[in-house]
Amino acid sequence: MSTKLSRFNKNSYFMNLALNQAKINLGNTKENPSVGCVIVKNDNIIGLGHTSINGRPHAEYNAINFNKCSKKNSSLYSTLEPCSNFGKTPPCVKSIIKNKIKKIFFYINDPDKRSFNKCKNSLNKEGLKVFKSILSKEINYFYRSYVKSKKNHFPFVTCKIAISKDFYTINTKKKWITNNYSRGRVHLMRSQHDCIVTSSKTINDDNPSLNCRIEGLQRRSPSILIIDKNLKIKINSKVIKKGKKIQTIIFYNKDNKKKIKLLKSLKIKTYKISLDEDNSLDLQAFLVKAKILGFSRIFLEAGSSLTLSFLKRKLIDDLKIFISNKNIGKDGLSNIKKKLFFFLNNKKGLEEKVNLFGEKLISYKLI
Repeated sequence: MSTKLSRFNKNSYFMNLALNQAKINLGNTKENPSVGCVIVKNDNIIGLGHTSINGRPHAEYNAINFNKCSKKNSSLYSTLEPCSNFGKTPPCVKSIIKNKIKKIFFYINDPDKRSFNKCKNSLNKEGLKVFKSILSKEINYFYRSYVKSKKNHFPFVTCKIAISKDFYTINTKKKWITNNYSRGRVHLMRSQHDCIVTSSKTINDDNPSLNCRIEGLQRRSPSILIIDKNLKIKINSKVIKKGKKIQTIIFYNKDNKKKIKLLKSLKIKTYKISLDEDNSLDLQAFLVKAKILGFSRIFLEAGSSLTLSFLKRKLIDDLKIFISNKNIGKDGLSNIKKKLFFFLNNKKGLEEKVNLFGEKLISYKLI
């Protein structure tokens, strides 16, 4: 695959290809970051790779082994600093040196202490040239969740809200507020997170499946974490019935030994969490536990009560608001206009606006 580009645009072009590779398995690489890699020789792409499902092999390894052609004197573009540490697999830096790649481009250092800022020194010692590449804004934004997971006690939280044009979250006459295109976007978002967080009230009221129903992405349905202070979840709900196929975990406070035993028999894990000053389940303690359990990218899909609790405690990093083009009026419940405006007032973190066939997706960067 040959490309003819000016020197000014060449690096950004190849790095953008690498970033597109990184997006392929976002949310599906466990504790490892989702990385993209492109290898170029004489303006020909001779290798493409991204971090594999569950995190291994790494993107650089996959790109180097993309085909059998020689990588000698080629240039490698990676969205993140190649790893330098020995883990379950040898470090990518060793593979780069072994294959005699000449130039390495990346923008952001790996915040993992085992690799942070070590790549350049290792490669320079072997006579390889290392460059800090461009696309800084795009790559910094892409790795916000990974950087937070390495530097913070909390996972990265993306919250989705669906509202009518007149700000209701519930339509008493219809199941859905938004159209098929908005709901399809939600399913895509699910596939890019390692867990969905919701409440037992949402489960009991709506009985949702909370899986990814996009053709080809069904296997990327994330784990389900349920906030259930008093263990009121219905045993016959869809998520409980599917607990053997999709990891489902309940976080509670009030003991109910009989219910816990029953849930355990259904392969549902339970963890007791302390209460906060409002006598609600402590959401900060919950997030710390979720992080310990290995979750770094959380997708919050819940009713207005739990969503507003997360907003009140400033625990949401990105807020995705899907807005229908129709009013509900007298058939609507739970109007959140005033409360939502209160939390978004003077926020300058507006990231995007997407037109979904008449409906809108508005994204805010809150943290």
